[in-house]
Amino acid sequence: MAMQQIAGWQIACKKLPTWAAADGLFYPPHLNMEQCSSEQTARYKASLLPSPSTLHPSSSTFIDLTGGFGVDFYFMSQGFRQCVYVEQNAHLCALAEHNFACLSFPCSVHCSTSEAFLSDLETPADCIFLDPARRDDHGARTYALEDCSPNVLELLPLLRQKARCVVLKLSPMLDWHKAVNDLGCVSEVHIVSVQNECKELLLLLRGVRSEERGEKGMLYCVNFLSDGRMQCFETSFDASSLSSPSALHLSPSTLSPLDSSFLYEPNASIMKAGCFDELAASYAVGKVSVNSHLFVSSEEVADFPGRGFRVEAVSSLNKRDLKEKLRGVTQANITVRNFPMSVAELRRRLGLKDGGEVYIFATTLSDGQHRLLICRKIG
Repeated sequence: MAMQQIAGWQIACKKLPTWAAADGLFYPPHLNMEQCSSEQTARYKASLLPSPSTLHPSSSTFIDLTGGFGVDFYFMSQGFRQCVYVEQNAHLCALAEHNFACLSFPCSVHCSTSEAFLSDLETPADCIFLDPARRDDHGARTYALEDCSPNVLELLPLLRQKARCVVLKLSPMLDWHKAVNDLGCVSEVHIVSVQNECKELLLLLRGVRSEERGEKGMLYCVNFLSDGRMQCFETSFDASSLSSPSALHLSPSTLSPLDSSFLYEPNASIMKAGCFDELAASYAVGKVSVNSHLFVSSEEVADFPGRGFRVEAVSSLNKRDLKEKLRGVTQANITVRNFPMSVAELRRRLGLKDGGEVYIFATTLSDGQHRLLICRKIG
């Protein structure tokens, strides 16, 4: 028990600094600590909710129907007059009740299933949050909405009746297009990454009493950088068709090895969202090819939501060309996009160690030619 608490506190120091600074908290086993939300992502979710100050001061209510360790609940419900934590696991309920007392956080804790609590709820809430379990009875991962527990699709009519706003936290592996189509009342989609690792898919649903109407929705691609800054790219989508604007294509000649050429790699949230046409249009960059998901520009683009590189050379796989373009290079960071070789295979062929300041992007141009883009990172 002591070892578990020490390990839990050490993780919390980085992941949950506010909680780590409080005395007396109990921490769950290591797996639960690894899987729970970070303070950073929990605060982001809190920013999506209507401000409690805009609601009726005597009745503003936030309900978390899948409380778990309570991190999301604690940060999302700040400022609401009534904060209700619901969890079917009695051990987690006891843990949460103890921790909330240590944090001097007034709330009510209920040991119940989501379905039972929602059915018995008499007064509609302003906000309801759900993070459905994504494992079946045998412990295997599930990704479809109907396979999660609770089944959001079955609960949807009741959720919309009993909440002004519903926030769903889903697996980043889920197809967000299908989720939007299945639910039919999604107003916002948020894809959240931390240091370029996709962590969460968040959907905001319109309640029956919501004033929002129409088929247009908003897509937000968010990536938190190591220094705490946030990259955010937003665009609209048509919920009835999820159509996107026409693709922008770039001729291969633009990728000539000029010192003024720049290469851009979208962050993980944009890669998950697939909004490449909208990205190209917003930042006036061109695609290397339709399926490579790399972008180039003759001028440096400020605040691109991803990584930026200066293209120093472009090489074919010809031995003489490689020898000339990679002269003096002994190590490099290699990425393959739409390319017939794996990173390991290409590294063996090039004879380069991993790391260093050189970045090689192996890809296929729009005319089908395989090329290595030899770059250095901007900034």
